[in-house]
Amino acid sequence: MSVISKYDRFSHVYDLMETPMELMRYGSWRKDVFSSLEGRVLEVGVGTGKNIPYYPEDCEMIGIDISAKMLSHAKKKASGKKNISLFIMDAEHLGFMDGCFDHVITTFVLCSIPDPVAALREMRRVCKPEGTVINLEHMRSSDRKISFVEDLLNPVTRGLTGVNINRETVGNIRRAGLNIIEEKELALKDVFRLIRSKP
Repeated sequence: MSVISKYDRFSHVYDLMETPMELMRYGSWRKDVFSSLEGRVLEVGVGTGKNIPYYPEDCEMIGIDISAKMLSHAKKKASGKKNISLFIMDAEHLGFMDGCFDHVITTFVLCSIPDPVAALREMRRVCKPEGTVINLEHMRSSDRKISFVEDLLNPVTRGLTGVNINRETVGNIRRAGLNIIEEKELALKDVFRLIRSKP
């Protein structure tokens, strides 16, 4: 089953599935990352639009997602917000000009894109030279015990939802040619991290 099919299938219960983590951690992380953004922002993998309530009104946000059914939920959250535009698009093939965004953002997306390095290269391409790529993600831990469990469970999570819980996301960011300027550990030691980088 393709990534699109899996996300289409879970779109109607996706928000409900993540409610516990949203209340415990995700909501506060989103607020910290998005509330101070300025300029033109591209959110890659906008999903059901969980970040939409946190964008400032004077920030122009363009959100893209590969799943039409996920995007339909995001459109409901964006209703009435003139600063937000949403499109169906593949993260590995962004239909934007070079260097046209002040910030390019993902939240818990790089785990499910088939070729995350290709997508990150596209993010680097469309980000302004002085702009920032911001990735709020979960990834493979440097702790051997945690990474062992991640490796053990990954075939299950990948098969059910298309999510890889053991990706070497920091390495992928570097392989895409991005220069990391901040790497902040958020939870489960270093599984959840906030990473900021420059093109």
